[in-house]
Amino acid sequence: MSTKSRKDNKGRVLRPGESQRKDDKRYIYQYTDPNGIRRVIYAVDLLELREKEKKVIRDQLDGLDTYVSGKATLNEVFDRYMATKYDLKPQTRVSYKYMYDHFVRDNFGNRRIGNIKYSDVKLYYYHLINEKGFKPVTIDNIHTLLHPTFRMAVRDGIIRVNPAEGVMAEIKRSNSWDKGTRHALTREQQKAFMEYTANSPIYSHWLPLFTVLFGTGCRIGEVIGLRWDDLDYENREISINHAVIYRVMENGKAEFHVSTPKTKAGKRKIPMMEAVYQAFRDEYEAQKESGFNIEICDGMSGFVFANRNGGLHNPANINRAIRRIYEAYNAEEIIKAKKEKRVPILIPHFSCHHMRHTFCTRLCEVEENIKVAQDIMGHADVSTTLNIYAEASDTAKLQAFATIIPPTGSPRISI
Repeated sequence: MSTKSRKDNKGRVLRPGESQRKDDKRYIYQYTDPNGIRRVIYAVDLLELREKEKKVIRDQLDGLDTYVSGKATLNEVFDRYMATKYDLKPQTRVSYKYMYDHFVRDNFGNRRIGNIKYSDVKLYYYHLINEKGFKPVTIDNIHTLLHPTFRMAVRDGIIRVNPAEGVMAEIKRSNSWDKGTRHALTREQQKAFMEYTANSPIYSHWLPLFTVLFGTGCRIGEVIGLRWDDLDYENREISINHAVIYRVMENGKAEFHVSTPKTKAGKRKIPMMEAVYQAFRDEYEAQKESGFNIEICDGMSGFVFANRNGGLHNPANINRAIRRIYEAYNAEEIIKAKKEKRVPILIPHFSCHHMRHTFCTRLCEVEENIKVAQDIMGHADVSTTLNIYAEASDTAKLQAFATIIPPTGSPRISI
């Protein structure tokens, strides 16, 4: 069976990719560039169009297309870079694209890569910090995308040097870079928060989840993703082999997805201390009355913790609950302390990740072997553990110094 050929208004046969508009009779040629992006060229007559087609093909074959000539925008080069990252996890790809599209694509991304200099990248980052109020972690994330994009262009011979090379190091040495330190809760603050939660008729149902967060040092996604099958009561161990993340996908919808550890360190077994063991048992007994988690996520089911609808917890909702609890506690504690004529024990702002940091601090206060702490926390880089260990050591020094009795026999120093 023969296929009917497409023809223009003069009866000439059109080749694949060619077409003619009905309204203005202009000719169109559509093709896909090396980045997988659909492109279109136009011409008044067919002969002119085919000359342009030849040039496109010749440029691509000779390596003189827009990309190679250095005329491509940063957006086009980034898209090409992402096309080469075939081994990225789907959720990582979505995260990278979301970050780039929201912070780079519509402004800095429109610049031609061949014209971008070191000072341009530096000024752009300073603009985001000083004028847009971006946090250091966001700048770090943007740099994580731009630096390898420029590096690919260097390796392809499109540009001679990476304009992002050394920018972050210089900015981090400046006064504009104030990353801030995530501090652990003190023992008093942690005790106050947990006791208030346990005794509250409104918030007590959060106690098992908070006990596991404070008592394991797991990431929030790891705790949300815990299944009953991951708990070994006999050996008192918790198997951490995945996490559940809540992300905005390419279709614009936020969804739960299972994520496997990015590094070998992330897959680990954590000892189940008595309080955590009891928290799991309490949660199980409570769900025998209220109902167990009914959610199925990427084929997984039987999750330990459930929201009031029987589904997975949204991390943002957990952080909102934490905030409501410590704000309610602080309001009551201020009044109580005033009546008792003492300094109130106030709880600062903190989130799920502060619980992880607090656990690591408590662990470092009693565990001298850094490798043990690193393994339990699942830190890929021991320097992360060392930084927390240093903070825990400094706190211990202050507490120890506060108990010293000076040689003169005067009262103990109060710090």
